[in-house]
Amino acid sequence: MVCVTVDIRVVRAGQMYRYFMRETVVGDGRRPARMPLREAQEQAGVPVGRWMGRGLAVLGLAPGEEVTEAQLRNLFGERGRHPYADRIEADRLAKGASPKKAFKAGALGRRVMVTGVDFVLRPQPTIYLLWALGDEETRLVIEAAHERAIVRVLEWIEDEVAVIRYGKDGIYRVRPPGGLVAARFRHYEARSGMPLLHDHLLLSVKGQRLDGKWGSIHTLALHENTVAASALYNELVAAEVCETLGLATEPRTVTPGRRPVMEIAGVPHELIRWTSRRSDQIAACMEDLEHEYVTAVKDDGTLKFLPVVSERARAKLNQIAARKTRPPKQKTRPLAQLRVWWKTSAILTSGVAADIITSLLEYARVAAAAIRARVAAVLDVVDVAATVFVMNGGGRFHRRHLLAEARRHLALVLRGRRRDPGLDEEIVAAATSTHCLDISEPTTMIGLLSDYRLYTARWALSDLPDRRRPPTPAPDPDREPPADPGEPAAPRPPGQDAGEWEIPRIPLKYGRAVLAGAAVREKLRTTATAVRGRAYDVARHQQAAMPEQLHAPAAADPEDDDQEPEPGPREAIDMKALRALRESRTDVEALGLTADRLRHLQAAFTKAAVQARNRMDRYADREDATAPRRVREDGQRAHRSHPESHRGPEAGR
Repeated sequence: MVCVTVDIRVVRAGQMYRYFMRETVVGDGRRPARMPLREAQEQAGVPVGRWMGRGLAVLGLAPGEEVTEAQLRNLFGERGRHPYADRIEADRLAKGASPKKAFKAGALGRRVMVTGVDFVLRPQPTIYLLWALGDEETRLVIEAAHERAIVRVLEWIEDEVAVIRYGKDGIYRVRPPGGLVAARFRHYEARSGMPLLHDHLLLSVKGQRLDGKWGSIHTLALHENTVAASALYNELVAAEVCETLGLATEPRTVTPGRRPVMEIAGVPHELIRWTSRRSDQIAACMEDLEHEYVTAVKDDGTLKFLPVVSERARAKLNQIAARKTRPPKQKTRPLAQLRVWWKTSAILTSGVAADIITSLLEYARVAAAAIRARVAAVLDVVDVAATVFVMNGGGRFHRRHLLAEARRHLALVLRGRRRDPGLDEEIVAAATSTHCLDISEPTTMIGLLSDYRLYTARWALSDLPDRRRPPTPAPDPDREPPADPGEPAAPRPPGQDAGEWEIPRIPLKYGRAVLAGAAVREKLRTTATAVRGRAYDVARHQQAAMPEQLHAPAAADPEDDDQEPEPGPREAIDMKALRALRESRTDVEALGLTADRLRHLQAAFTKAAVQARNRMDRYADREDATAPRRVREDGQRAHRSHPESHRGPEAGR
């Protein structure tokens, strides 16, 4: 289970579109051949699709209007034609136009192969568990919050993310002034039959410019901002559900070393385990895949991959495991029937007492009252900047990384409370102005856009290690990779499963990021400042250091455990305040700051203080770099970029 609850994939005219029409539009079932769309949706027990977006008016559609099969075929299956292309073409032919001109009249600009992007939005497990097991009023509240969050995410994409590329090689880019067009389809269950409230938001890549011409949305920008969209959706859904039902959220660690997941307090974790059959299957398959990965050898007997599982390799293996354990789709059933079956199954098989399941909302409200009385909402810009700094390789990041982290931080500290609009943008502005350096050296106009400016932290960048190749772990007697070239991989010990082997893994970054945030916050001696009624930390500019030892602490030598740090001149950290920090943090993201780690932090800051001071001036001079010349203004932001400046999946090419 991960924090990202918005998935994205492109939809292409052809096989991908046919799959979407055959299965996705009818609730993850399988649509019988030649059955009309409306009849198939009624038989599956799912609602009809609905149109969304500010671009509907130009196409003669209205928000909330039912999505028909002909409209989908024209817009997504016929390479980007008008939803009413058949009607337009027939009218032109009746007026005496040639077939070629009549066909062109129904087109929305140039025909494309990538016709849409499918966003899948789903709330956190504890929210859709309340939706599945609660009463009718709870279900309606959660569905309304889910729908409003989708509308808000689409508006944010229209206003801040989507751009139309046009001109030769797409050298110009503008926001679509009329907005976008999307079709939304509601699903109720997962492939396993467990409850999973989620919507497919099929976003058309077609957008209209100010001159009236139709262009294609740059899909790479949509992919880049998926995490920020997911953080916004999670925050909005949780805030509305909690405020309406009197609930609160709490962080729960799913995978040690990874970011905690914000869930509704009071909902037993055993219920989440009851719904996570697929997760258990994937985890079991992952153990086998990781063993194969670290013991795979080439023809000459040398290791084929690194002898440790990196975070990138772990993500790839997780995708492979998900595909290998993917069950076939089941026949869909009406929601009322599903809710009865879910509650019966939870009472019989989840291990949670029946009275808790039947009174789940009341238990969650009791837990929420305790959390709101104990946890204060205090925002911390230093945490946002330090987390982004550590979790992006080399400490280089863009504005979208700060925005996604700011929204995650808001969800963490507010615990389901509503926030003032625009507070996430204010946190990003405070982080960039106070704790970040603009190190962009743009050679094209695209580099001047705020979304593509390159930042790093104001802390000692020279002390960051090059972690491209992880260190080779010490040999383990229970896992023996080939000792010499030409020697075959060691077989698995008899009677042991893959999970019982010691699979060497690179430590995850989030734990180091939290530790870095705590250390930097103390080093900068932060002060509380009120912003829009909320308090958050704004650090003073001091020569703070972020040394290599802070990010990847070396293993302690057992023989030196009882030795004290070497004496010498140093700038001491307030150790008492740092210990008090751990006691005051009630969240699971607070790490165990032992006495050894505290001594380590003190020594690390002393070692890097001089280097940090010498490096700051060089990076500060880059903030006043001369900007390239703007080449065009046509009533919107239109920029000229090098054709090779961005690569990736692009609509319209």
